[in-house]
Amino acid sequence: MAAEGKVTGQSQEQFLLLAKTARGAALASLIHQVLEAPGIYVFGELLDMPAVRELADSEFSSVFRLLTIFAYGTYADYLAEAANLPPLTEAQKNKLRHLSVVTLAAKIKVVTLFFPIFSSHWDYLMLVTVIFPQCIPYSVLLEQLQLKNVRQLEDLVIEAVYADVLRGSLDQRNQRLEVDYSIGRDIRREELSTITRTLQEWCQGCEVVLSGIEEQVSRANLHKEQQLALKQQIESEVANLKKTIKVTTAAAAAATSQDPEQHLTELREPAPGTNQRQASKKTSKAKGLRGSAKIWSKSN
Repeated sequence: MAAEGKVTGQSQEQFLLLAKTARGAALASLIHQVLEAPGIYVFGELLDMPAVRELADSEFSSVFRLLTIFAYGTYADYLAEAANLPPLTEAQKNKLRHLSVVTLAAKIKVVTLFFPIFSSHWDYLMLVTVIFPQCIPYSVLLEQLQLKNVRQLEDLVIEAVYADVLRGSLDQRNQRLEVDYSIGRDIRREELSTITRTLQEWCQGCEVVLSGIEEQVSRANLHKEQQLALKQQIESEVANLKKTIKVTTAAAAAATSQDPEQHLTELREPAPGTNQRQASKKTSKAKGLRGSAKIWSKSN
């Protein structure tokens, strides 16, 4: 697709260079070649050339009108004026039908949703962009494109997909085309105000999102500072406790004339003979019990 797009761009540049010097019938013939050339779906630069605009008031005005339909119109527009326009080749018909599908698919809905998320520390908005594909019924496509059957329609859509004109899927069960993406077409000058307004609304939405993000960043930084302060406080308290224990241990050791470390060790561990004395006491007690048992037997 990238290589094909590069070749197409080069071809379009070549046509534009030729159009700068062509006049009259030669220019009209060049326009027909552009309309038939594969991969060229944008004609705004060609329409803006002074030599091409001069065709509108010449004997080749029908060619200029045909170029205008390819730039802004649809196949139905061509059929409505077919009596006053040059006939189309099969390649030109398919290209204009591709552009007609793009026009029908231009109603793809892009909606930005804001979901509030709540937590124990802060609240924030989750930004989600949802793209709703445009579903075009087969019946509408067959009527607008003047095709005889579904097989021709599906072949045309597949051809448009391979040409990277649109992306989507054919829903044969529900008899419709689901369009996820389509190329942009040329824009009329009178449509610029609508586009400007749409972009302004989009910029306003971006500013709202940006301010919300900045607010959440501020909250997150504040929470981080609070957690760091709490950590430092806990570490300070632990250090103070260690100092207090050490001072208390040193004072107790000094009172008994012992080394502080040795005193701590004695407090933590029992004396060496303690376990032996406890074991001997248990043994003596056990012997005493056995002896008393024997004496009780004799007394019986």
